[in-house]
Amino acid sequence: MDSFMDFYFEEVFVKLNRDSLNERYKRRELVEYFNSVITGCAKGQNKSDNTSCKNFVNSALKFHNTCKTKNGDVCLMGKYHNLLYIAMKLAFDWSLQDNGVVAALLDELYACERTFERIFLGAIFGTSAPFFLAGWKSDFMDKEENVHALVFFLDHATNANLEWKDGDRSYRFIDVPLESCGKASPVRVVIQMGASEILMILLRFGARITSDHVSNNPIESILDRLNEYNRKYPYELVTCLKLTMRAMPHLNLTVNKDAYKHLELPEDYNYQRKVALEKYGDILNDHLVLSSRCGLKPVELKHLCRCLIRDRLWQNFELPFGIYKLPIPMSLKKYLDLLDD
Repeated sequence: MDSFMDFYFEEVFVKLNRDSLNERYKRRELVEYFNSVITGCAKGQNKSDNTSCKNFVNSALKFHNTCKTKNGDVCLMGKYHNLLYIAMKLAFDWSLQDNGVVAALLDELYACERTFERIFLGAIFGTSAPFFLAGWKSDFMDKEENVHALVFFLDHATNANLEWKDGDRSYRFIDVPLESCGKASPVRVVIQMGASEILMILLRFGARITSDHVSNNPIESILDRLNEYNRKYPYELVTCLKLTMRAMPHLNLTVNKDAYKHLELPEDYNYQRKVALEKYGDILNDHLVLSSRCGLKPVELKHLCRCLIRDRLWQNFELPFGIYKLPIPMSLKKYLDLLDD
């Protein structure tokens, strides 16, 4: 495989037009070609398909890095960068098990783009929508395959303990901002879309429901949208709200204390309760948010324990699969994994 790939890159790939892999169908043709090469090399060398796929991904990374080094450590983009997406698709197609190789591929993608939107957007919007958002089409066949690919790379990124620095902030794969969505976090985009299926995946893997480049509190955006429906709430939006409330200790509403100065309230006054009742009274009356999660009553100890245990597992890169290593009943494992409430 190594000799073949060296020959291919030196004699064939370098002669391709720089923009020859910009079209999705061209990348797919090359993926099919390399699928045949991997199968042939595996049989000819009496190795597993997984080993042959690993060798291909390593060869692609080596070639990309060599070209980048010769260009002053700046990616040449065009076909040189699209080669990484061909490697990405092959790694998924063959369910590549080598965690280090997949981690190296993700590192290289982030170093060039500072985002993983070409993995996330297809799962969130489908295969065609990213073209209107970012000018490219997903390398995966349909939305279902995009979701499977997202889980595949989430699993590898978690197992490899991957984190990336951007200024003074550190991001994990699941929280890296999406450039084409105004640098919003994936979980915020999913919440705004009302895509509860994808939201469940992100939350199980420990997506942070915190402030980002867009605004302070993604849950408030759900509550504000629900207020617009005059108590005829969309199912998907309600589901998103309930899922996010499983993953957070309680609502943390934005409070402008200056607006209440004229009331001369005590220092320990429960502003969260007041804001919740004033802004979202109908939602509370309709029991879409538990009274124990918005300051009206104390938070349940069981729920606080869930949030604390999940946070410890997240810190150790053990979400969600580390839950099932705990010596506790299956009902509690499902509760910790956000499957039950």
